Amino acid sequence: MPNVLIIDDNPAIATALSVLLSLHDIDSAHAADPAAGLQRLAEAEFDLVIQDMNFSLDTTSGEEGVALFRAIRAAHPDLPVILLTAWTHLEAAVDLIKAGAADYLAKPWDDARLVACVQNLLELSEASRELRQLKSGQRRRVEDLQRKLDLRGLVFADPAMAELLQLVSQVARADVPVLITGPNGAGKERIAEILQANSQVRDGPFVTLNCGALPSELIEAELFGAEVGAYTGAAKAREGKFEAADGGTLFLDEIGNLPPAGQMKLLRVLETGRFERLGSNRERQVRVRVLSATNADLGAMIRAGTFREDLYYRLNLIEIALPPLAARPGDILPLAEHFLGPQRRLSNAARDALRRHTWPGNVRELRNVMQRAGLLARGELIEPGDLGLAAQVRGAVSAAPSVPPTVENEPDRAEIEAALARAAGVVAQAASELGLSRQALYRRMERLGIARA
Repeated sequence: MPNVLIIDDNPAIATALSVLLSLHDIDSAHAADPAAGLQRLAEAEFDLVIQDMNFSLDTTSGEEGVALFRAIRAAHPDLPVILLTAWTHLEAAVDLIKAGAADYLAKPWDDARLVACVQNLLELSEASRELRQLKSGQRRRVEDLQRKLDLRGLVFADPAMAELLQLVSQVARADVPVLITGPNGAGKERIAEILQANSQVRDGPFVTLNCGALPSELIEAELFGAEVGAYTGAAKAREGKFEAADGGTLFLDEIGNLPPAGQMKLLRVLETGRFERLGSNRERQVRVRVLSATNADLGAMIRAGTFREDLYYRLNLIEIALPPLAARPGDILPLAEHFLGPQRRLSNAARDALRRHTWPGNVRELRNVMQRAGLLARGELIEPGDLGLAAQVRGAVSAAPSVPPTVENEPDRAEIEAALARAAGVVAQAASELGLSRQALYRRMERLGIARA
């Protein structure tokens, strides 16, 4: 049951508040002065504080109440506090709301308003506690993965990546083929590196081949090697990727681009561990763990007859589906700060711009954006204009003239009103959240008819 601490030196008021709250199934406790209130907070956990601002030693200025509030805020930064006072100074109210007070009510209070305020804050407090517990659990999960796995420098914080890496930790030591799927730029090769680094062949070679970067006539020579004269220009024998990866891992990127002849020969190697160099009839045998990756829909390619179904099942004993960056938003800011380096910082507006961007190019795009920002920013602080995201949007729009151009950083009425509410009406703070200057937000408010209250 929710628990509220009432700090007030007037026993009659404390009793009235306690009875009112009990009628709505809310438990409360009472402390008669600031020192007793702080002591109770140190000894027990409360969900909300209702504190007086005018104690017997300081009945007019409210300084003792201000000091109590600031002491509560310092020791319990997430604890909501409602301020009660018999006097009403607007400046003091605004200052304390800015400092984190949840609400500010004058005596005598309106019962319905006070109860509604308490109930709303208790619901928010419960949600915040659950969120803190969730984040704490997520941090422990991340730390556990960091202890268990060699992550090869991977930066992550999002639960989706923690879940994926949990799967990686389970299959890394199994000597089975793994298919890594996901969009371009999402980090499939990094996942392959982590699988290798935590495998039973971690000390063996890690060899990569991009199956989409070579002409089809050279794929077999790349995979299996070639003897002298096996093809035009083959002046000397060469070792293929399978031989180079013997005792370790072979990573086949863009496996969907492997031509049919290469697919057939790859299937045979996966089944037997044996192959022949191009232009040779001597079998060679290797022990290689094969990891592969694709951004293609291999199921559709099988139905179209362009990818062998039997090869698919050989490669896909375990599938690791890497989500796009937009589907793991908790990774955006940690990755951005990692790419930016310790010499630069992101402004709040830049952080918001990064969160709002859809990242069609995934982690690769984010890395490029942060490298650009680091080069072009004039000072230590990175602002939205340094990111170049608006220019990317304009470029995309100009490439498709049938679509009306959009205006960057033009929030609608609902977005502005929500930002103002979160900022307790402080325009400068709301403007920073929206990625606008204060003057730009004022102009936008005037156009939309939003009052400056």
